[in-house]
Amino acid sequence: MKLAILGAGESGVGAAMLAKAKGLDVFVSDMGPIKQAYKEKLTVAGIDFEEGQHSEARILEAREIIKSPGIPDKAPLLQEAKKRGIQVISEIEFAGRYTDAKFICITGTNGKTTTTLLTYHLLKSAGLNVGLAGNIGESLAEKVVENKHDHYVVELSSFQLDNMYQFKAHIGVLLNITPDHLDRYEYSMEKYAASKLRVAQNMMGSDFFVFNADDEHIASAFHSEAFGGTTIPFSLQGAESAKVTYKGNEVNVAVQFYEGKVDATASPLIGKHNQYNTMAAVTVAKLMGVEDETIAAALATFKNAEHRLQQVGEAKGVTYINDSKATNVEAVWYALDGIKQPIIWIAGGVDKGNDYSVLQELAKEKVKVLICLGTDNDKLQEAFKRIVPVMAETTSVDYAVRLSRSLAEPGDVVLLSPACASFDLFNNYEHRGQRFKEAVEKIVLK
Repeated sequence: MKLAILGAGESGVGAAMLAKAKGLDVFVSDMGPIKQAYKEKLTVAGIDFEEGQHSEARILEAREIIKSPGIPDKAPLLQEAKKRGIQVISEIEFAGRYTDAKFICITGTNGKTTTTLLTYHLLKSAGLNVGLAGNIGESLAEKVVENKHDHYVVELSSFQLDNMYQFKAHIGVLLNITPDHLDRYEYSMEKYAASKLRVAQNMMGSDFFVFNADDEHIASAFHSEAFGGTTIPFSLQGAESAKVTYKGNEVNVAVQFYEGKVDATASPLIGKHNQYNTMAAVTVAKLMGVEDETIAAALATFKNAEHRLQQVGEAKGVTYINDSKATNVEAVWYALDGIKQPIIWIAGGVDKGNDYSVLQELAKEKVKVLICLGTDNDKLQEAFKRIVPVMAETTSVDYAVRLSRSLAEPGDVVLLSPACASFDLFNNYEHRGQRFKEAVEKIVLK
C-alpha cells in the first residue's frame, strides 16, 4: 500500500515511522523546510522525503494521504485527492489502527493542555501504564511503534479531529467551545462545534463522554438521543444533569458505581476555568478506578505547562504571573476572575477580532493598571480607557515589567494575560512568556 504524508513535523514524521514499521510504502512531502532532526530521523529509517515542494504526481499515486493538522482541507492538492477518491486522514486516525490500547481524548477551545497534563499526572501517579501524546507535542503514531502502554491520554485540536473517521475514544472529554480558528470553518460556530464533538464519535455504551454542562455551544450542538456512549456532564453552575460538581474545595463525582468526594484544597491551579479542568481530569481518574485519596495527593503535586497562569516570581510582596498562553478573551476572563488580589494587567499584541466588553466588568473591579504591550494598542485602549484608572503602552516587555514594579504595592499581582496573538513582537506565545519571565527575574534578583 502506498501512503503519502503531507507535512514533516512531529505528527507527520511520527506517522511515517509507524508506516515504515508496518511495512507500508511511505513518502513524506513538505512545502517548507524540514527541521534537521526530523530529516535525520527519516533518513536513518530509510524513508523517502522531499522539502520545499509537493511532487503532486507521486503524492496522488497514494492510496491514502495523512496530512498535517495545519494544512486546511481546502488546499488544492487535497481537493484533487478527494476528486480521485483518495482518503485523507489524520495521524491520530492512522495510529489508532495499530494498537489495542484505550484512548482518553481531550479537546476544547481552552484548557486542553492543562487538562491533558493533569489527567496524565493523576493516572501516572496511580501507577497506571499510560502514555501521553497528541497536540501536546508528542506523536501518538510514533508511540504506537513500540506500543508499550495500556492507555494513552491524547490532546486533540479541532484540526486533528477533522480527519478522524473510524477512531474511537474510550473516554472523550470536551471542556468548552468558544469562537476560535473560525476561518477554517467558514466562520460557522456550528461547523466548529461539530468538529469538536467528533471526540465522542463511534462510542458505545461502555465508553464515556465527559463534557461541560455549563457551555451553551456544547448544549446546542450535542444531541444525546443520537449518541451511543455514556454521558457524564460536569458543572460549576448547578446544572441539573451534572454528575460531577465542584463545591468549596471538593470535586463531587457520582457516575454509576464510581462515586466519591475528592479534596482539591492543595491543587496549585488558579481560577474557575481550572476548576472545570480539574473536574474533567478527576472524572477520568475515577472512571479509571483511581481512589479519592490518591487523586487528592496527585492534585497537590501537579505542575502545569509553562505560560498558563504560572507564577514566575515574587518581589517586595508583589506576585508576577505568566499567562502568555491566554491568547483570547475567554482565557483572560478566567485569569481575571480567578485572581483575588488587585491586578496590574499586561495585555495586547495582534488582535483576533476580540470583543473586550466581556472583560470590562472584571477590569473595573480588579485592574488598577493596564499596560498595553503591542505595536497597535488603539482598540485595547479604547475598550478600557474609561474603566481602568491608569493606562500605559509600550513595545518593550522589560519596560512593561519595570513600570509594573514601580506602580505595584505589596499584595498586588502583575499579570501577563494578553488576549491577543504574539506575532507583532514575538515569535509565539512561548517566546513572549519566556521574555516576561526573564524580565521578572531581573527584578526578583535585585
